[in-house]
Amino acid sequence: MDQGHAKRILEALLFVFGQPLSLKRIAEVVPEVSAAEIRQTIQALNADYASSGRAFLIQEVAGGYQIVTDQQLAPWVRRALQQPKPDAVSTAALETLAIIAYRQPITKAEIEAIRGVDVTASLDTLLERRFARVAGRKESPGRPFLYGTTTEFLRHFGLKSLEALPSINLRAVKEPVGAASDEQ
Repeated sequence: MDQGHAKRILEALLFVFGQPLSLKRIAEVVPEVSAAEIRQTIQALNADYASSGRAFLIQEVAGGYQIVTDQQLAPWVRRALQQPKPDAVSTAALETLAIIAYRQPITKAEIEAIRGVDVTASLDTLLERRFARVAGRKESPGRPFLYGTTTEFLRHFGLKSLEALPSINLRAVKEPVGAASDEQ
């Protein structure tokens, strides 16, 4: 298949699907094009968009590819949709989300031990915004919920996968608040 036709097919799929479309799914729909050719086609489309000053691009997010609006145009798009700027997530909720992202799956009690405060409100916010989810139950007394991040978390923060999170020193978050002083 020539690249021009592959571009049109890929662009149509991404436009209609509206959510990240995995490389595997694209290959299932267009088996005559290899994974490498799909990646090359996406690069070629993005080059076309950039050279012609288009308002959108194809971005790899949440384990797939999606057509997204250029971030520089967000104020006008938001105004056109008559939507106020999304509510900011509190610092406490962001701290809780960071702990979940780096330590998942993790229980509420484990998060609270790390933060040193009650995280009920933060967890409720993260669940409501679909940045976090109940990922199961821990095999321990009481079988507490385990929390993890979601595809929406990846999409919102523009991450391909959890491996794209910045590296941090987990020693700083491994021990609960006060654990070091308890040992002394």
